[in-house]
Amino acid sequence: MVSYGSAVLYGVGGLVVAGMALLVAFQEKLVYVPVLPGLTKSYPITPARLRLHYDDVWLTSSDGVRLHAWFIKLFPDCRGPTILFFQENAGNIAHRLEMVRIMLQRLQCNVFMLSYRGYGASDGFPSQHGITRDAQAALDHLVKRTDIDTSRIVVFGRSLGGAVGAVLTKNNPDKVAALILENTFTSILDMAGVLLPFLKWFIGKTNSKGLRVLNFVVRSPWSTIDIIGEIKRPVLFLSGLKDEMVPPSHMEMLYAKAAAHNRECLFVEFPTGMHMDTWLTGGDRYWRTIKEFMEKTAPDKKDDDTSRGVVLDFEPE
Repeated sequence: MVSYGSAVLYGVGGLVVAGMALLVAFQEKLVYVPVLPGLTKSYPITPARLRLHYDDVWLTSSDGVRLHAWFIKLFPDCRGPTILFFQENAGNIAHRLEMVRIMLQRLQCNVFMLSYRGYGASDGFPSQHGITRDAQAALDHLVKRTDIDTSRIVVFGRSLGGAVGAVLTKNNPDKVAALILENTFTSILDMAGVLLPFLKWFIGKTNSKGLRVLNFVVRSPWSTIDIIGEIKRPVLFLSGLKDEMVPPSHMEMLYAKAAAHNRECLFVEFPTGMHMDTWLTGGDRYWRTIKEFMEKTAPDKKDDDTSRGVVLDFEPE
């Protein structure tokens, strides 16, 4: 007869195996959610509905996938800073249009919104390798445009978008003026430990080569914690302390890792900010923080031709 203790061990082992099986089989479906429940893949609205000046942009990623984007301008001849915006994992760029409309007005900027592969009108299926290529295609498109100031491109990413933006900024320090991360996780593996707590013991274990035990089963690790210290451009961390999805400690760890190697980092907390509404609950302070950061890191050359490349000492509020 199996003892009670053995039964418990078998039960725990079964849960771990089941959890690992879920990660292996459904991880892309858990990480990437292009279609929200009850909705369709198509855009519910377009910038035209909000009377915004915009271009439909079609790009081809380096592996041949056709991508869709919106390039939205404050006004047709605006040469203010351009934000390359990377969204969260669920829904499509149309679901961020109301926030972007306010972003245009408060920051006096242009915004380029990319649909990752498999999202919105873009072709293909999402993956880390593929979305990294998509982000590069978007940046390459922007730096070739003649109607913007290409020295003032700022990458902005929220949640998964922060992971995307961090990789892009690390790989392109000469093309990106600054990076803004909002409510971004340290890695998908760490998020698996949040969603499936019984996996934490395994997630934290390393083998003889210093690799975490479950690394081999994660196809989209998005390990921002491993690259944030390599970013050479200024970084602004916006952390909602009521985030119900990504523990705020993830942002604290990312900031600590970055600040150890980069003097141009700023960490700002918003006490009532949740995962998706920090831009709302943060109010005027949220937008003022971003605007001041961009004025320092992506200044108008007419005002200060020597500011680019100068080390900036940031002081938290």
